[in-house]
Amino acid sequence: MSTTQSERLRELLEPLVVTQGLDLEEIEVDSVGRKRVLRVVVDSDTGADLDQIADVSRALSAKLDETDAMGEGEYTLEVGTPGAERELKEHRHYVRAIDRLVKFQLGEGGELVARILDLDDAGIDVEVPGVKGRKPTAKRLAFEDIVKARVQVEFSRKDKKEEEA
Repeated sequence: MSTTQSERLRELLEPLVVTQGLDLEEIEVDSVGRKRVLRVVVDSDTGADLDQIADVSRALSAKLDETDAMGEGEYTLEVGTPGAERELKEHRHYVRAIDRLVKFQLGEGGELVARILDLDDAGIDVEVPGVKGRKPTAKRLAFEDIVKARVQVEFSRKDKKEEEA
């Protein structure tokens, strides 16, 4: 049974990330010219601050230095978070995106931009924004109907407190 380098790295590094109170979301090894880059993406339900990123980066670097997991040659370790427009793949990603605007690609080529209100194991309750002064509408999406989902950046969203005032 063959395992990829990313799978071996995940087995090695995930326990360290978990001890820091974070989830290991992604591992990617890229070649950039003659150098390699190991990108590690971490997150948690409350997000990850710079101190946590620095702590986990030091722990991962020390572990990688004491093993030959990256093989011979130079590499750069980059540790970060998924970013503002993260793709939603796991149930926990959807939980973390509650109250966020998300672009959904649905089966049969459909597309929908809506705000996640709530979810359970079967699907998501969303609010589709109204167009041209119309009121928003509620809709239920089953997870099996979602091909891809990505959080959208909102620059002009009013704070809930502002809306209630």
